[in-house]
Amino acid sequence: MLIEHRGRRPSVHPSAYVSPAAVLCGAVTLGEGVRVLHGAVLTAEDGEVRIGTNTVVMEQALLRGRDGHPATVGSCVLIGPHAHVNGATIEDEVFVATGASVFPGAVAGTRSELRINSVLHANSTLPPDTVLPIGWIAAGTPARLFSPDRHEALQPAQMELDFPRTVYGVDRGTPMHTIMARQSEYYGAHRTDRVIDEP
Repeated sequence: MLIEHRGRRPSVHPSAYVSPAAVLCGAVTLGEGVRVLHGAVLTAEDGEVRIGTNTVVMEQALLRGRDGHPATVGSCVLIGPHAHVNGATIEDEVFVATGASVFPGAVAGTRSELRINSVLHANSTLPPDTVLPIGWIAAGTPARLFSPDRHEALQPAQMELDFPRTVYGVDRGTPMHTIMARQSEYYGAHRTDRVIDEP
């Protein structure tokens, strides 16, 4: 399904394939040979989603572009099922496995691998050719890799990345009722979306 959002429409290369069960919303640009499979959602809120050539976005993946943090995916990339790429840069030939999450301001370097359920934290850079193991977290620039059982070691590195300001535009400690009131208003912009018939 193609949706016009904030007056911007998806742009799909004629050789690309988008499943009828996928959603492209707003300023989403797909390059030559891109494949977007069933249930995937590519949504450009007040930013953009841009994908290079011969990239595959698998079932139920989510790519979200935001103002100041577009979702930019290079060429020859695999975005696995249930992966989450939010306002991040995925360079060429990257493998983003099932359930991996990449947060705003993050960069996954060329030929890096984000294995199943791994996390590349906000404002962090995974260098080219780096493997982020199953379930591990990468934080910082260049990213340090943390196993899931090292929460105490991860916490100080994570605090420096300023997730609340990067993602929500608020200081750490802002009450959830304040954050969610803003988020409700932000996503309320979808009330005026319009389904379009052609790319």
